[in-house]
Amino acid sequence: MSELTGALGEVLAGRYLRENGYRIVSANYRTRMGEIDIVAEKNGVLVFIEVKTRSEGMIALPSESVGREKQRRLVRAAGLYLRAEPAGRKTRFDVIEVYLDSMDNLQKINHIQNAFDSSI
Repeated sequence: MSELTGALGEVLAGRYLRENGYRIVSANYRTRMGEIDIVAEKNGVLVFIEVKTRSEGMIALPSESVGREKQRRLVRAAGLYLRAEPAGRKTRFDVIEVYLDSMDNLQKINHIQNAFDSSI
């Protein structure tokens, strides 16, 4: 997958989130622990979102590439983000799978809420 394909997936995921009542708080939040693709908020819950984009002919599901080590990095990065947030705020970790055809046209989006536990 090219860097452009990944960026397109993040744009499409952001549009999907806004259309479904989320407010985008941050995009491409970078820390020494790693990057969080999208930080969004809905109904008082702060959601840390990993976006995985795949084109036709993929072998594995996009979410399968969010293994335990990637989850650990996301949780650590989220911890750094939360230092500036009010204590006790509800949080969640989601994965959004973006599926494109061979011409990079959107085929579907699969939003996996509570994709993994923050106790990783």
